[in-house]
Amino acid sequence: MDGKIGMLLLLLLSVGFTSFGQDFKQEELSYKEFLGYVKKYHPLVKQANLEVSNAQAMLMVARGGFDPKVEVDYSKKEFKGTEYYSLLNSSFKIPTWYGIEVKAGFDDTQGRYFDPQNRTPEAGLASLGITVPLGQGLFINQRMADVRSGKLQLQLSDAERKLRAIEVLYKASEAYFEWRRAYNEAELYKRYLGFASTRLNGTKKLIELGDAPAIDSVEAKITVRNRQLNLENGDLKLAKAKLELANYLWIEDVPVELGDGVKPEEKLLETLEETLKTDELALKAPPLQAHPKIQALENKRLMLEINRKLKANLLLPKLNVGYNYISEPNYWSSFNADDYKFYIDFSIPIFLRKERGNVRIAKLKIQELEFETEQQRLELGNKIKAQQAEILSLRRQKSVIDELVQDYIFMLESEERLFSYGESSMFLINSRENNLVSAKLSQISIENQFYLSNAQLFRILANPD
Repeated sequence: MDGKIGMLLLLLLSVGFTSFGQDFKQEELSYKEFLGYVKKYHPLVKQANLEVSNAQAMLMVARGGFDPKVEVDYSKKEFKGTEYYSLLNSSFKIPTWYGIEVKAGFDDTQGRYFDPQNRTPEAGLASLGITVPLGQGLFINQRMADVRSGKLQLQLSDAERKLRAIEVLYKASEAYFEWRRAYNEAELYKRYLGFASTRLNGTKKLIELGDAPAIDSVEAKITVRNRQLNLENGDLKLAKAKLELANYLWIEDVPVELGDGVKPEEKLLETLEETLKTDELALKAPPLQAHPKIQALENKRLMLEINRKLKANLLLPKLNVGYNYISEPNYWSSFNADDYKFYIDFSIPIFLRKERGNVRIAKLKIQELEFETEQQRLELGNKIKAQQAEILSLRRQKSVIDELVQDYIFMLESEERLFSYGESSMFLINSRENNLVSAKLSQISIENQFYLSNAQLFRILANPD
């Protein structure tokens, strides 16, 4: 029985390790799929999403300023068998949007010694009233400002979330493109090492037959050794690039490393612009007003405008008027307008220097932010144009290098035919092949620059969703 339980546990553990292994074992990892994993699972992207959650919590706090409130104040004193006083003051307050406050209360006073103005009927005294600010606080007050700012903060946080997320996606894209470049270079060195090894073996046979000079084997061997060094260096760069990529590859909240057989997307050139939304159709009229940076600055300006209105409101006199209808609890069925409490609260500073200074500071902050917004619009527009020009230039360079590679291939094939007729030498073949390898490396490099340039445009546009 114990043996069966042990086998069952071993089976479950093996299934668990298989399910949550740390190696990515697909044959190909496409760029679009990779970005999807980063958007969904990377911790820094999730951390950026917390910006919105935090803003939602802050908005809830601001709305709490309008929550109804129950207040009870009770005090009692007895000494040597005498009840000096028993005072109960309770109320239920409902704040409203425009600073108006509705209040219901109940007071009860008993005992021998208390302030006469606190005297209540035997059953207590109920009240229902309203307080209205006719100066400060009617059209805007701190509670209203907090809620309005909270709503704007929610939009601001979403813009900042996009800006933080786009940085992660850009860095992840850099890692993917570097991995693809290192992979292609390593494959190139591996392929031409195979050609050089085959050529060395063929040369040795020709030397044995007396159809080639012995020096050709030295020339061929030098080429093999150089290719081996290139491949070793390429494999090192590839290993480092894979580890750098692993910093961004998370699946189901588990960090994942690439398996040895995983390849980058082969047809990336055809899908890149669609994945990043950097094609000419999408960029015909870049909507700068919808850019997260501009949206963030605009929301900050609106929040400063709310603060300015709040400061300007303090220039008004403080004038609060309150009316409370009072009655014994059992008399509420009959209304008597003569039973009430009424008060006026009025104050105003003489010079208003503090208030006028705060309003001026608020206006200057808004003006400063407007200047910054205009500059950001100009810079973003120019950055987009410059990046589009770079992409077009790299596309033309790609076309030129592709033709150059084809020319070098033709030259190498021609040299090999001449060698087969005995009209060339191993030195010339190696020279042609070295030129071809250099051109192919340049081709890989220009392709990589093209990918990075599109990723940079994606970063400038800042639209990670």
